[in-house]
Amino acid sequence: MSLLVDTHLVLWAAYAPERLSQIARARLEDEGHHPHVSAASIWEIVIKTGLGRPDFQVDPVTLRAGLVRNGWAELPIMTSHTLQVADLPLHHADPFDRILIAQARHEGWPLLTADRALNPYGPPVELV
Repeated sequence: MSLLVDTHLVLWAAYAPERLSQIARARLEDEGHHPHVSAASIWEIVIKTGLGRPDFQVDPVTLRAGLVRNGWAELPIMTSHTLQVADLPLHHADPFDRILIAQARHEGWPLLTADRALNPYGPPVELV
């Protein structure tokens, strides 16, 4: 099963695995699951690192290389994903979160997140 992983969980998996819940860790380590990182997450990390956000002080090039090396697949942003954003209720205004939800809906994959603000969207959002 393919999984789309929210940006903060990507960062935790790579740099602070102790922050992952047992459920998140189990989902990511299950050999039957295939974690994906969205181009939107890498873009978010590049932007927020450039803005000097202390919670985003990572090298995006190194992060991406490590994810790929560890079997994570990349999900590009396609126009079909962006069009899906128009169908989302405005429960949450963060554009990065909204494109991730749209991508997960379009692909039919769960979006793993620890962000409770995304819960009102219901499936495919999966709080872990």
